[in-house]
Amino acid sequence: MPSVQDARYALRGKIARWFEEPVSTGLSKLGVTPNLATLMGTAIAVGAGAAAADGRFVLAGVLVVLGAVFDMLDGGIARRTGKVSRGGALLDSVLDRVSEGALLLGLLIYYTRVASFDQTLAVLAFVAFSGSMMVSYVRARAEGLGLKGTAGFATRPERVVVVAVTLVISQPDWGLWILAIATPLSAAQRFWAVWRIADDAD
Repeated sequence: MPSVQDARYALRGKIARWFEEPVSTGLSKLGVTPNLATLMGTAIAVGAGAAAADGRFVLAGVLVVLGAVFDMLDGGIARRTGKVSRGGALLDSVLDRVSEGALLLGLLIYYTRVASFDQTLAVLAFVAFSGSMMVSYVRARAEGLGLKGTAGFATRPERVVVVAVTLVISQPDWGLWILAIATPLSAAQRFWAVWRIADDAD
């Protein structure tokens, strides 16, 4: 029976074939570099955070999707232009965290304003951010130890989908509940998977 990871890779392959490859080819011909695509995606994500902080959730959701598109295309552009580099990979990873943090910070700001104050949702925004950072940290630490750390059901693509959909339908509180529950559990799942691999290796 196919695992969640297998299904994720299969979907990723289809997206790469029908969208990422042709679009990244076109952008590379226009002179868009991988790092520029990464920076553009991050700038758009920061804009999404600002819109969320102002309560313009639909706009924020649209910007999240647009920013994610550029984030997805930077790798394709790098491969097609022969500009794959460790520096570019580092920039991409760091700015992914900035992008996610900007959006959740925007929601945190919104729910701590007097007119829209909601302590529970503000706490959930913080928990969601902390959980998403832990998911990424466990992978980074695992790879630093020479181990594979890609397990988990709430990786960045899934988190982006949850945030984008719930913002577009103007229900960011649903997204915060989902992320606040899913990200810590996903981090724990990834940690346990890496722990078992490390224990077997030792």
